[in-house]
Amino acid sequence: MKFEAILFDCDGVLVDSEPIVNTVLRDMLEERGWAMSAEACMRHFVGRAVRDERVAIEANTGQPLTEDWMQLFYARRNRALEADLQVTEGAHAAVAAAHTHTRQRIACASGADRFKVEMQLTMVGLMDFFDGRVFSGHEMPRSKPAPDVYLAAAHHLNAPAQQCLVIEDSVVGVTAGVAAGATVWAYCPRPDAAVALRQAGAHRLFAHMAELPALLAARA
Repeated sequence: MKFEAILFDCDGVLVDSEPIVNTVLRDMLEERGWAMSAEACMRHFVGRAVRDERVAIEANTGQPLTEDWMQLFYARRNRALEADLQVTEGAHAAVAAAHTHTRQRIACASGADRFKVEMQLTMVGLMDFFDGRVFSGHEMPRSKPAPDVYLAAAHHLNAPAQQCLVIEDSVVGVTAGVAAGATVWAYCPRPDAAVALRQAGAHRLFAHMAELPALLAARA
C-alpha cells in the first residue's frame, strides 16, 4: 500500500552535513572550556538543536549561551558547509522516487534552522523538490524529539500522519516520527547504530539511500 506523503529529515539523510557541523561545534565548545571527542560530541548533539542544549552547554562551559555566540556558531557553520557539503549518495534518486510515489506530496522536516536547511538543499540540487515544503523545528513550539515538525508537514500536505512515511537517521528524529504516528524508516549506513534506531521505533532500516526507490516500488 502506498504512503500518502513522505517526509524527509535533512541532515544525515539528504546531505552529509553532520560531521562538518559537529567539527565546528566541538571546536567552539572547546574554546569555551568544554573539551570532548568528536564521537562524544556527535552522540550528544546529533539530531538536537544547539539552543535546546543550553543547560548542558552552560553547565560544562561555565558561561552563558548568548545570542552573540549562537550567531558566531551559525556563521562558522555556514562557511564550513559552503566549503565542504556533499549530497548523500543516492539521495537524488531517492527523492525523485518519493516524489513519484506520492504524486509530489513530499516535504523536508528538519530540526535545524530554515536558512541552513534551504541553503543545503539548494547547494546539492534538491530544493526544487521541496520548494514551499520545508519545515524547521526552530519554528515549532517544540523541536525534535517532539513530533511537532512532522505533524506540521503532514498537515500542510493534507495527509494523516498515520499514512506518512518518515525518513530519518537519528534516534532523536526516529522518536519524533514515531510520536507523530508515522511509519519511520531509518537510513542506517553504520551497523553500530542499528540497535538504537530499532529501539527508538524504526520500522525498517536501510543502509544506502539508493535502496529507497525499490523499497517504495514494493509498496505500490
